[in-house]
Amino acid sequence: MSRLDIHQIPVLNDNYVYLAHCPETGATAVVDPAVARPALDAARAKGWEISHILNTHHHGDHTGGNLEIKAATGCTIVGPRADAGRIPGIDVRVGDGDTYALGNAEAAVYDVPGHTRGHIAYWFRGSDALFCGDTLFAMGCGRLFEGTPAQMVASLDKFKKLPPETRVFCAHEYTQSNGRFALSVEPDNRALVQRMKDVDAARARNVPTVPSTIGIELKTNPFLRADSSDLQRTIGMSGRDYVTVFAETRRRKDSF
Repeated sequence: MSRLDIHQIPVLNDNYVYLAHCPETGATAVVDPAVARPALDAARAKGWEISHILNTHHHGDHTGGNLEIKAATGCTIVGPRADAGRIPGIDVRVGDGDTYALGNAEAAVYDVPGHTRGHIAYWFRGSDALFCGDTLFAMGCGRLFEGTPAQMVASLDKFKKLPPETRVFCAHEYTQSNGRFALSVEPDNRALVQRMKDVDAARARNVPTVPSTIGIELKTNPFLRADSSDLQRTIGMSGRDYVTVFAETRRRKDSF
């Protein structure tokens, strides 16, 4: 199984678009192209020919470049079966339990509703790579625009079961603001305190904090840690059930 070469492209204010390239076959996917030109230019500079677009959800800052890239390259657009009607130019519909091959690299597809009703994620086991769109962020998770807290907890639980070395290629550079919130609800988490020092130092040098890993997120992301006694105590919900604690944590983040 081929290990993908992954190239990160910062676009707009805080988005990341990714090129995922199979070195054995030349197959190259653009993951969540907010805009077209930076992806087309980056692929050209690397000598890669775009063959696919992988969309995680319908929002314009993830699909805005779909049609222009497809017109320029004739690529195949892959996206969520549950939300196909809102994915511009979609050719292939995938959902939970499916696999999808990008050259010799294979992704397991997960339905991860919560941020949107039809959000999906792609896990390339052989590349230790998770493309999770706006479901999981470094020290954060997506706002619940179209889903419920219970749905988002179930979605995040799928990620918690992945190997700790799995790299989390989320779609936004939100880490610093997410970390400030995380410290407000879990102030005694030593791993979190140290991580924020590292994040602040990286951002001071304009260095990306993405990708993260599942292992790091399990130790520092409050939205994966609703069972933390520190977090529960800080928000006044000691002993409450996981979904209720998660929902209150998300509510607080929405107004932080």
